[in-house]
Amino acid sequence: MLLSILTFGIIMAFALVIFITIKWWNLTLVGKDPVPLMVFIAILFTSGLDVGLIMFPVAFDFPLYADVATNPTFGFTNPLAIEFGMWGFLIWAFYFLTGFYFCVIEPRVKFFDIPLVKLVNNIVIVGTCAFTGSLFLQYLPYYMPMVGDGESIIPLFYVMTFLVICAAAYSSTDIKFVKFLSVASSMLFFVLILFAWVNGGAGVGGFFADLGNVGGYFTNIHRFILPMGDEAGYHEFFLFWWFAWSIMIGQFTSRFVGGLKTWQFLAALLVIPSIPLAIWFAVLYHYFTAGVSTEGLMNWAMIVVGVIFVINSFDSLIRLYTDNLGLTVQKLGKATYLAGNIVLLSVLTYAFKSGWLQISWIGAVVVGIMAAAVVYILARRRREVMAIDSMPEGQTL
Repeated sequence: MLLSILTFGIIMAFALVIFITIKWWNLTLVGKDPVPLMVFIAILFTSGLDVGLIMFPVAFDFPLYADVATNPTFGFTNPLAIEFGMWGFLIWAFYFLTGFYFCVIEPRVKFFDIPLVKLVNNIVIVGTCAFTGSLFLQYLPYYMPMVGDGESIIPLFYVMTFLVICAAAYSSTDIKFVKFLSVASSMLFFVLILFAWVNGGAGVGGFFADLGNVGGYFTNIHRFILPMGDEAGYHEFFLFWWFAWSIMIGQFTSRFVGGLKTWQFLAALLVIPSIPLAIWFAVLYHYFTAGVSTEGLMNWAMIVVGVIFVINSFDSLIRLYTDNLGLTVQKLGKATYLAGNIVLLSVLTYAFKSGWLQISWIGAVVVGIMAAAVVYILARRRREVMAIDSMPEGQTL
């Protein structure tokens, strides 16, 4: 059932991307709080990705994709190309779809102002936010083997996760913190890439040799569109994960779009974030193929950047659902605002860690919301939407 929902959602999403791009090819997009392109990309990149980008590849993903005896589905190309396909290029079209919708269409149709839709959407946001925290908690033992036995989650890891939630809740109290942290964490990510490359000892030639493996994604791009049906259900997991993030990231980042035409917006989202992703995975791929350990300073550097990424993901989502529900700092007061968000996200993070909640359920709900929005527009707002030829009033440069 879930696989059928996912397949339907992907086909629907890509069909809408094609339609929007053709229909509004040259429409200039301007959000409510426009920023320069690279600031927008920094906000999108750090809000739309999380700690899995830092923690998954070497410890889990590359070994899984390389073990074609156990997972023959992944045998069609190299592990680096598969990792890139899970995180890069085509999959960012989901963010284009939702970013365009919230920038251009939603201000006119107000679908997400419908009480039931608003409630469900914000439940999704809170749940996905907590899922990010649970991933951070679950994978800390593998990246901090010097603390504990390298496998078990000890009290210190719960404390670290709690402090991350506290920091994110505080950062969300002012949009200027969110912007600053997005740019700062993007810069730190590039510093981490440079450090990892030097520390790994691949050299210039080795790096470009590894980077060339990304071409295996583009020659097999059709395989990444629909679920692969792999033995571990890993591709399905990633696709549900992207769906779970898509509406809320589009809703949050659409306010920062600063004058790109529709086709430029699509191209920017597909290409610009994919460049650092490809470089990062290529650098890490050398660690995997050459058997270079990440222990020591490299591990600590990854942990620091991973923590900042989690805070950045959390603060943008907290900011989004509290704004949506009117539970702002101005209304509640800072102490109540912080306490409420910290308690809520701490409880739900543990619920995900215990397996009580699943990201696939949230992804399926998001597919349902998208389908309902399409039906609503076709039934009630089709003429109004089809007549769009400019940005909503008040959204101009």
